[in-house]
Amino acid sequence: MGFIKTTTSIDLGDTPIENIFIDVYMPIANGTFVKVYLLGYKYACDGDINKSINNTNIAKNLNIPLSDVLAAWDFWESKKIIKKIPISSEDEWDYSVEFLNLKQLYIDNNYKSLQALSQEDVEPTSYSCSTRELIEANKVPEIKQMFIEINKIINRSLVPNEKMQILEWFHQYNIDPPLVIKAYSYCRHKKNVRNVKYVAGVIRNWYDQNITTVEQLQEHLSKQGERYSLYDRVFKAMGFMYREPSEAEMKIMDKWVDNHLFSIDIILKACENCSKTSNPNINYIDSILSDWHKKGIKKVDDLDIEKEKQKEQKKEPLPISSPKPQHKIKTKFHLSESRGSRYDAKELEELLLNRSKNKQ
Repeated sequence: MGFIKTTTSIDLGDTPIENIFIDVYMPIANGTFVKVYLLGYKYACDGDINKSINNTNIAKNLNIPLSDVLAAWDFWESKKIIKKIPISSEDEWDYSVEFLNLKQLYIDNNYKSLQALSQEDVEPTSYSCSTRELIEANKVPEIKQMFIEINKIINRSLVPNEKMQILEWFHQYNIDPPLVIKAYSYCRHKKNVRNVKYVAGVIRNWYDQNITTVEQLQEHLSKQGERYSLYDRVFKAMGFMYREPSEAEMKIMDKWVDNHLFSIDIILKACENCSKTSNPNINYIDSILSDWHKKGIKKVDDLDIEKEKQKEQKKEPLPISSPKPQHKIKTKFHLSESRGSRYDAKELEELLLNRSKNKQ
């Protein structure tokens, strides 16, 4: 497959769009916002100051509400790739739009990052992730998987600015991707918060408590008796190093503790059976624990007692039953009396002797 560009005999004009916008910013915006940006950018490239162009014209040309145009400029301003310059203090939506050069933004950010790395006495918090570093980081499988898992937890896709902040945490707090996933999961399920700034505060708090690894976090939560620690230990025992539990899976694990009154030890014992199946899942573990619950097994020691019972049942001999009398089936040959029943033994002997004499 290839892409070929033809030329025209008459120059009708072009609008050059920077690849950084196409690669980084366009995928994070909806179609309407992209259309507003492109049309406004075209007007900026035309450079005809005599044209009276405003947000109302853009809304009419794109056949969209004026509110969508204003929302688009708010969105692009939040991404720091445009600036709104007010024209009139009376009309809040009457303003000019300045398109920032994305290449220059990249150069500035990249230069600042290189400068920060070259200074030995620079503080970790002064590091700022660049667009180039974000693109390179997305090529690392572990980081790419981290972003995918976070998207699942917060039920949306991370925007580039959020990804950059996450990458900055690695330099600031000396942590790894698994702990970032745990932080997002903790904030989502424990506090019902998805905001990147709130997650940053949680990670900073953990860092102040010398928590920089998943193992240290597990130990910390276990001491506090957090239910989240149970979810984490179960999933780790099942071999799910990156995936976080869903709401349905957490309810099942809650049932083990709240309804069945199982301890963490026996739950982890059930998880050891995951090695016997190629597709371990919570329902499989739930079936094992439900069976143990019916049998009255509550502790790991009860499993040994249950095994001994099963061994004794196998050793007990089966009761010997007396053979049933076999009833002979009578045929027509049994219904008639035998000839021998008419004579006694002496008469039969004489009868045989007489026959033998006659033959001679």
